[in-house]
Amino acid sequence: MPRPKRQLHATVEETLTPPDTLTSTQVIARITTGAGNNLYNAELPDRKPVLVELEPKFRSTIWIKRGSYVVVDTQTLADRDNKIDGEIINVVRDEKAWRKMGYWPKEFAKKSSYGEDSDEESTVGKLPPSDSDEE
Repeated sequence: MPRPKRQLHATVEETLTPPDTLTSTQVIARITTGAGNNLYNAELPDRKPVLVELEPKFRSTIWIKRGSYVVVDTQTLADRDNKIDGEIINVVRDEKAWRKMGYWPKEFAKKSSYGEDSDEESTVGKLPPSDSDEE
């Protein structure tokens, strides 16, 4: 029997608002690939790869795509002797609100897709050159 809708909506609502602060054991990570059975390969801000497990309340409720951001608690699974480095305790869904928080890592800064560092001037929105100069 599936979980009640009110429980599903409460879980989804919880991921929309970012917490005020993160503890010293919590860190924001970027998902690189899915490893199967609620396991994901993630990348910490210092580019260190980690294997993380999805918290049971998110299973079959929220799906995580490659490139998504999550909050990983590295202390929750420290007592287990396995390869898992942490547990996903929150999923970043409203990325714009999360980026405004002071604890967002500078390494995950949003990059502009317009290529501001190129030397060439963009021709987007401009008229083509006229041929009247040859007369």
